Amino acid sequence: MSITRLDGRRIVITGAGSGMGEGLVRALPALGAAVVAMDVNEQAGALVASEAGARFVQVDVADQASVEAAFAEAARLLGGLDVLIHAAGIAPSSPAQDSSVDLWNTVLGINALGTMLTNQAAFGLMRESGGQILNFGSAAGILGQPNKAVYAASKGAVTAWTRTAAKEWAAYGITINIIAPAIWTPMYDRTRSEMTPEQLAAHDAFMATAVPIGGRLGDIDRDFVPVIAFYASEGAAFMTGQVVSIDGGTMMVR
Repeated sequence: MSITRLDGRRIVITGAGSGMGEGLVRALPALGAAVVAMDVNEQAGALVASEAGARFVQVDVADQASVEAAFAEAARLLGGLDVLIHAAGIAPSSPAQDSSVDLWNTVLGINALGTMLTNQAAFGLMRESGGQILNFGSAAGILGQPNKAVYAASKGAVTAWTRTAAKEWAAYGITINIIAPAIWTPMYDRTRSEMTPEQLAAHDAFMATAVPIGGRLGDIDRDFVPVIAFYASEGAAFMTGQVVSIDGGTMMVR
């Protein structure tokens, strides 16, 4: 498989301590990128970074002072910033009628406010020389998702923010796109482990029809990393405001 090289690209990856963020931190240094990994969990994030040949900076993406300090340190370590891959987020379950104000504030704070703050910090570092931002959205924020009402709302906000900033920041040579992934992660393994045999069988039967390619979630290294590598490269510099669905055809965006 041919994968885009990222030699010399200076990249910040949030949500680096687990899931898809972890997968990217482990993969992109091998493609030539200089990577600063960020996560609120210092122990997990620092371990991943050290094993991958990246550097680590702790950040709380929902806290403006923390974000500003973290990005200033990342720029110092990298000598600037070319790409932000903002993967940090949470996805708690909540039916619409039972969603609480506290849950709303927490999820929107991390997923939506966190997107705004990290993007603004990246903008400050990119406004003179341009750059690329990849925000993590979700099919939930476009199509809706039962039992994920607040999560879906937060990802809808990410989509609207990204498309607006894409229009405004194009004048600075900054592109911003939305990644909408359906990828198998350890978190998904935990979700599956909590299902009864009957629930798991029903879930797998649903996935077999919901995901046209393969009938299951994609693999991080095979299906996910090559796409992100391209969108983090200079070859993707004429694309902005797009939803990039890495999901086997589950959501065919128009």
